[in-house]
Amino acid sequence: MQPTLARSKPSWISYLKIARFDHWVKNVFVLPGILIGVAASGEVDLSLALRTLLGLVAVGLVASSNYIVNEIMDAPFDRHHPIKRMRPIPAGLVSVRVAYCEWIAFMLAGMAVAWQISVPFTLSVAALWLMGIVYNIQPLRTKDVPYLDVISEAVNNPLRMLAGWYITRAPSMPPGSLLVCYWMIGAYFMGIKRFAEYREIGNPKVSAAYRRSFAYYDESKLLVSVMFYAAFAMLTFGAFLIRYRMELVLSFPLVALVMAVYLKLAFEPNSAVQNPEHLYHEGRLLIPVTLCAVVLVTLLFVDIPVLHQIFSTRFSGVSPSQP
Repeated sequence: MQPTLARSKPSWISYLKIARFDHWVKNVFVLPGILIGVAASGEVDLSLALRTLLGLVAVGLVASSNYIVNEIMDAPFDRHHPIKRMRPIPAGLVSVRVAYCEWIAFMLAGMAVAWQISVPFTLSVAALWLMGIVYNIQPLRTKDVPYLDVISEAVNNPLRMLAGWYITRAPSMPPGSLLVCYWMIGAYFMGIKRFAEYREIGNPKVSAAYRRSFAYYDESKLLVSVMFYAAFAMLTFGAFLIRYRMELVLSFPLVALVMAVYLKLAFEPNSAVQNPEHLYHEGRLLIPVTLCAVVLVTLLFVDIPVLHQIFSTRFSGVSPSQP
């Protein structure tokens, strides 16, 4: 449904703003797919660098397409948010008809760039765009459905990982356990963002007017869901490393630290987790994230045979046939 907006003179700068180029930093979630693909295939060449550049541009363009339709569909609700009501569309600085054309134009541009890499990569990027429709547009609009809002938005995480994997042209697909882990990590981040937003608004009626799923949520429900996503993510991460890369078990303390720091930030006024694209300014998070990333990448490529010996020891229980 096309929202009714206040009349105001459109601004070309505003058309650039609704594409949210500053959110392209989220494309960092493509990189783990590239690293794991390289670890699986063992192939690194100059063409990989070019494909990586093109791939990041393609994902960025399609993501911007999704941001544009998100701004269009959210405009009536953003007017109830103390900060988001100043966005270009709620403020009347953008023609909605032109914004729809911009939405399609960014998608077509992203697909054209993706096609230069491979068909599987193009399909993964197309799936990313389709999830933008599922999340934002009626009659589906999963954004309005409790829990499904977080889970459907977090699907973008494994889709970005698939995109990174296909950039490397690695064989087959990444392990399912890793994709599910990446999905639930995304849900963990999104759940904490919801929690921080709900706390910041501080008024259930205003919260529900801004985000319909907030009519169901409260702080305890959001925190319990965050716990579920965190546990699910770590259990599937454990399943992945036991089967494929035991060395990654050494990263557990740092992964847990990053998740704990991220949760702590959600309790602060005007929390940075409400705007993840700006989290790189948050030193308390950036330091453990950087250290964790370095350790994870190192453990992907460095073998530690003793870990396999330690964790391959089997538990020898009492046989039921014994007295």
